[in-house]
Amino acid sequence: MTDLVVLRVFFGPDGRGGNLLGVVRDGAAVPGSEARQKLAAKLGYSETVFIDDEARGEVDIYTPSVPLPFAGHPLVGTGWLLKADLLRPAAGEVPTWAEGDFTWIRGRAEWAHGRRTEQYASVAEIDALPAPLPGEGWLYAWAWADEATGRVRARAFPRRGDGIVEDEATGAAAIILTAELGIPLDIRQGTGSQLLTRPRPDGSVDVGGRVAASG
Repeated sequence: MTDLVVLRVFFGPDGRGGNLLGVVRDGAAVPGSEARQKLAAKLGYSETVFIDDEARGEVDIYTPSVPLPFAGHPLVGTGWLLKADLLRPAAGEVPTWAEGDFTWIRGRAEWAHGRRTEQYASVAEIDALPAPLPGEGWLYAWAWADEATGRVRARAFPRRGDGIVEDEATGAAAIILTAELGIPLDIRQGTGSQLLTRPRPDGSVDVGGRVAASG
C-alpha cells in the first residue's frame, strides 16, 4: 500500500485556504514516470510529490498531467514534513528551513518557466475573474492590494486541461512575480491562502508559508 500523506500548504492566518498536496513517502513503491503520472492523475491534487531518498531530499513532482522540475507548494510542504535542510527536485538543490510558523524554500524564476503573470487594475477585478478562466496557457492574475507595503491579491489558472481549474496557492508563480517586481511580497491567493516572498541579491527568491496535515 502506498504511504500517502496529504498536507495543506500556504493556508492563511485565519486558517482558510491552503493548497492540498499529496506526498508519497515511499517513492520506490511507485517506480517509473508512467506509474507516477497515473497515480498523480488518480489522486487529482494540483501536485503530488514522490520521495525517492528522504535522507538526501530527492523528490519527484507531478501535476495530474505533467511532471515538474520545480514547484513551490510541493517543496514547502515536503520541507515541513521531512524537517529537511535541503531538497533535490529535478531543477536543482533547494534549501528549506523554518522561521516560526512558516516553512521556507529558495528557488529561481527560471526553474518555473511557462507561467505568465498579468497585472489587473484592482483587487475587485481579480475577485471577479471566472473559473475556469477563458484562454490558454498558465496565468497568474494579480493586482496590488497595497503597493506601498507589497501586499498583492492573486489567483492562478493552470489551463492545462487536466481538471485543475484554479490553483489555490502557487509558490513558483509567487517566485516569478517577486523576481519581476524585485521587492518582498505578501500575497493573498485563492480563497484565503498567504505566501510571503523575499528577493535575494543573487536573483533567487525565498517563498514561505504555513503547512499542516490535512484532515
